[in-house]
Amino acid sequence: MIASIASSSLGSRSDVSATSQIKALTPEQQRQVQQLKETDRQVGAHEQAHISVGADLVRGGATFTYQTGPDDQRYAVSGEVSIDASPGRTPEETIPKAQHIRAAALAPADPSVQDRSVAAKASAMEANARVELSTQQNDETSELDTSVSSVPDRGPVSFYQAIAQGSTGDETVGGWLDAFT
Repeated sequence: MIASIASSSLGSRSDVSATSQIKALTPEQQRQVQQLKETDRQVGAHEQAHISVGADLVRGGATFTYQTGPDDQRYAVSGEVSIDASPGRTPEETIPKAQHIRAAALAPADPSVQDRSVAAKASAMEANARVELSTQQNDETSELDTSVSSVPDRGPVSFYQAIAQGSTGDETVGGWLDAFT
């Protein structure tokens, strides 16, 4: 955008020379220039989509590879945006970060093979974090279960048999009743 403002402020003389230079190109060269302009536009929009969605994950700006056209102008023909794709410090941090990485990778209308690869790795990172979180929660639940229940589990059948016989052999009836209420 700044380049186009600067060139328009140079006056009609530069516009005339640019127009005459394009007219001096052969029809094939003019088609090449048009294709390069379209590719440049698409590459810029593609990388901008990554930047817009990636926001705080983006490390620096987009970098481009250029090709010089028959009009001696440089056109972006490929680009990339570096993002922080490292996991969070905890599973709780990793899950939303992985979702954000995947969204940034798939932001363009036409994600590349590399974009899809990054998205797949982010999905795997999220799945691993979910497994880790589930394991942690299960461990916490088991610790809670063992600390609450110090009575050996003899099952409901043996409990009812002991009641029917009039003795439980220990003082767990109150504990069992608390467990059932």
